[in-house]
Amino acid sequence: MGVSLTDIAQTLKDAKHKTKAKDERETDVRVQLIYAFNGTGKTRLSREFKSLVPSESNGNTKLELADALGKRYLYYNAFTEDLFYWDNDLENDAQPKLKIHPNSFTKWIFEVQGQDRNIISNFQHYTDEKLTPHFNEEYSIKDKNGDNVVAGAFTEITFSHERGNDEISDNIKISKGEESNFVWCVFYSLLEQVIDVLNVAEPSDRETDQFDQLEYVFIDDPVSSLDDNRLIELAVNLAKLIKSSRSDLKFIITTHNPLFYNVLHNEFKKNTFKKYFLKKNEDGEFELVSQSNDSPFSYHLSLKTEIEKAIETNQLKKYHFNFLRNILEKTSTFLGYDNWGELLNKITEGNPEPYITRIINISSHSKQSGDEVAELSDDDKRVLNYLLKGLKEKYHFK
Repeated sequence: MGVSLTDIAQTLKDAKHKTKAKDERETDVRVQLIYAFNGTGKTRLSREFKSLVPSESNGNTKLELADALGKRYLYYNAFTEDLFYWDNDLENDAQPKLKIHPNSFTKWIFEVQGQDRNIISNFQHYTDEKLTPHFNEEYSIKDKNGDNVVAGAFTEITFSHERGNDEISDNIKISKGEESNFVWCVFYSLLEQVIDVLNVAEPSDRETDQFDQLEYVFIDDPVSSLDDNRLIELAVNLAKLIKSSRSDLKFIITTHNPLFYNVLHNEFKKNTFKKYFLKKNEDGEFELVSQSNDSPFSYHLSLKTEIEKAIETNQLKKYHFNFLRNILEKTSTFLGYDNWGELLNKITEGNPEPYITRIINISSHSKQSGDEVAELSDDDKRVLNYLLKGLKEKYHFK
């Protein structure tokens, strides 16, 4: 039986675990890891969780990264990226700039802490060492007399790229994936500072009291546009940073990426760690299913179960072809095939091409939100059922 996202958020907030001591005392869970398919409601869950941890400083209900200082709750999610926006100025054919909404956080992280070099280093490490962000050092505004007055710095970023022939392309507009990566690097630099500050046990000895009230860090789907090697490295680095925390900070991490999930699972092997699978039911309610702690979550098996359930209830949609393709990709990699199409040879008696084409066409279209709920034809449903059944029989899925 399902519950609301508010109930799920309350469960995460109240999470305890029993110690191994004889008295079995309950202590707070330090890290909670949640896997969920895209569209399940991970970002909404972060907002529901926020509403349960109101700011004590001013009661502001819009607790964003921009208002991170002096609050009890810090999170990274899709809304975090909204703090950065492009000024393309197409009318004047000006150079594109990634602008930052001025706030106390950016002033502290850039001007006071001087984290711009670390952000640039992290960004280049995860993208391209020749792709360089440039922060404006100062900006000015006009006073009532029309004179320019210096108002501050670090309000916009431009990007350049060095080519192999030493030619430099200035003021380029980076991709959406690179932009997400950049915003993550800004957040990560803040998180490093937060943990470092709070690791000083005596509050009076800390360099700032801005984080003294902080209790929770909610990280929703960090950068997912990285290749597998970089994604693994990011997960390992994030886990290492969290494990270095000696304060009472509690962390909640959600993701739709099975590799990211499994790497974090392997990094967090302590009694204070819990992991879940967040499911959205057909009636719009949710389930937070605890996962076992003896092995990583088997993502492909969960996808198989989802397709089987849809077949039984006659609820197959186009996105289930995406699930099937994902199962084929993971299985072919595990078995050492060059591509997932080779798996279909045994299933289709040596005639895989029509099925490969159909899977590619339907799964590619499923990436568009408008097609996510589109109905499949009866013929497509028969094909999906046939391929899944053959896959289970030929490759011995249990």
